[in-house]
Amino acid sequence: MDNVGNPAEDNNSNSNNSAAAAAEDNNNSAAAAAANNQNVKDEKPETEHINIKVVAADSSEVMFKIKRKTKLSKLMQAYCSRAGQAFGTVRFLVDGQRINGDNTPEELEMEDGDSIDAMTEQVGGSY
Repeated sequence: MDNVGNPAEDNNSNSNNSAAAAAEDNNNSAAAAAANNQNVKDEKPETEHINIKVVAADSSEVMFKIKRKTKLSKLMQAYCSRAGQAFGTVRFLVDGQRINGDNTPEELEMEDGDSIDAMTEQVGGSY
């Protein structure tokens, strides 16, 4: 005998279908939340650290990791200390323009991996 149209069986399958749909909705919600969290992680806030490379005239490089809002004077002094040079004898350039210690990477629109040129001050000239 066929159980076609058995109301008890129809109710049972409907409740199974709605439970499966609810579980699928929960999985989709969890996946969407995970995707949103991933997007938030990918977007770095402006206060993050950036890596800046200081390149000397002899092509030696020193890497620094600083915050975007940190004054570059801190980096400049640390470089001079590592290079064994007096602070006043080194000139720092970004894209050919001399920078001041009061500048920040954010003001100069520097990005992660940018470089600063460090040139020793030249006194006098040649004939």
